[in-house]
Amino acid sequence: MKRITAAGMILLGTLMSSCSEDFLNQSDPTKVGVNLFYKNEEQVKQALNGVYGGVQSLTNTAYLFGEFQTDNTTVDLNPADRGGAGSWEAFEYGTVNSGNGEIANLWNGYYSVLYNCNLTLEKMVDAEMSETGRKEIEAQLKFLRAYMYFNLVQYFGGVIIVTSTLSVPDPAFDLVRSTEAEVWAQIEKDLKEAAAALPDKYTNAADKGRATKGAALSLLGKSYLTQKKYADAVTTLKQVTALGYALNANYADNFDPAPSKKNGPESIFEIQYQGDNDLGEWSNFEYVFAPRVSKGAVTGYAAGTNGGRNVPTNDIMATYEKGDLRKDISLKPDFTLDGKVYPVPYVFKYNYAHTIVNRTNTNWPVLRYADVLLMLAEAINEQSGATAEALAYLNQIRKRAGLADVAIADKVAFRAAVLKERRLELAFENHRWFDLKRTKTPAEWVAFMNAHGARERAKPTVDRGNVPFNSTDYVYTENEYVLPLPAPQILINQKLTQNPGY
Repeated sequence: MKRITAAGMILLGTLMSSCSEDFLNQSDPTKVGVNLFYKNEEQVKQALNGVYGGVQSLTNTAYLFGEFQTDNTTVDLNPADRGGAGSWEAFEYGTVNSGNGEIANLWNGYYSVLYNCNLTLEKMVDAEMSETGRKEIEAQLKFLRAYMYFNLVQYFGGVIIVTSTLSVPDPAFDLVRSTEAEVWAQIEKDLKEAAAALPDKYTNAADKGRATKGAALSLLGKSYLTQKKYADAVTTLKQVTALGYALNANYADNFDPAPSKKNGPESIFEIQYQGDNDLGEWSNFEYVFAPRVSKGAVTGYAAGTNGGRNVPTNDIMATYEKGDLRKDISLKPDFTLDGKVYPVPYVFKYNYAHTIVNRTNTNWPVLRYADVLLMLAEAINEQSGATAEALAYLNQIRKRAGLADVAIADKVAFRAAVLKERRLELAFENHRWFDLKRTKTPAEWVAFMNAHGARERAKPTVDRGNVPFNSTDYVYTENEYVLPLPAPQILINQKLTQNPGY
């Protein structure tokens, strides 16, 4: 029997439960036949919530690609268990190949969400629902589809564009990769249509956390910036500044899951999680990022399993300026257990009190207003140089961090200053790899990462317990500027071409 490529996702198109704490409690549409579902607005909204749930699942491992592959984080490896060496650890050491299971999971997960986006868009056409509800849900789905492709095109380069479902598997075997330009064009189309239909905010409190006009415009502005369409980026991002967003006075409030602070004034779009219950919608980043042998010293629960992943590097810890208020909120350089201090750093910005082990309430920020201000500073500088306006946007971020204003006239120096500020302001929020790729050519990126690797090999951030580095660890080449397509997809669909060098 033929197997279908992940692009079609005929076999993987299942609907999931909701992902927002305010719209979690929905009946499970996976237990209803597709042809009996999507009949009214309530059912269509449940299907939409399933799409959000799929994005939630993708976010659980997004640190592997956004942070692990950069100079921001490393691993607290387990000398007695090298089971992750060929999978998730490969993203830290630059040894990813097309057979890596995390690559297959990434590809399949994204195309599963895309399938459910497309299926819901198609089925809702005949549903009994208000016109207002129809437009809002359609716009949310287009935003989510664009967000999937925004990540995919940067992960893999040109990918398969699917905007409709397939009723039978065979046509999937004729799907081929579109060019990067074609993928970006689809992203722009979806985001423009989403921005035109989405509300600035939702009147129903239960809808808090869903995509808004600000989210669509922010992602569109970031798409323009990534493509170096600086004038379009400035025009689009300035529209976001008129929508009522503001920086939190306290940087930590961006991550605090307390009801009074979650989805606050700086939040544009974040992945919703809800812990302290049995609904299956919790996050556990605090445990994944906790030092491997820290027991309950970091999480408060000795029974929890700690991952030792996404460890802040010596390099990023040394990059913070003296007095930067963000450092102590974002990371800790060590932990104390049974009176002994262990010099193992860990990400701290997602660590908050919770009542059930391994089930935290912390959301994952995707778009914050600080990101928008820094994108504006970057785009204006690239278009017009280090103007007073660009400096003002940059210095807003520095002021909140407790740092003095900078006065930079040189375009190249300002570019470096914005990249540094983005690194620290958005640390451990999965922006770093895309930022490095956007601001460096493949050759520059290779030189940058090889230099980072040399530093880490010479002085590892975390003791490796006598586990030596392999000769291929931290050795980067230009082909690694994108990830390989998963080998199973190349076998399933022989019309797919692999990225060079893999």
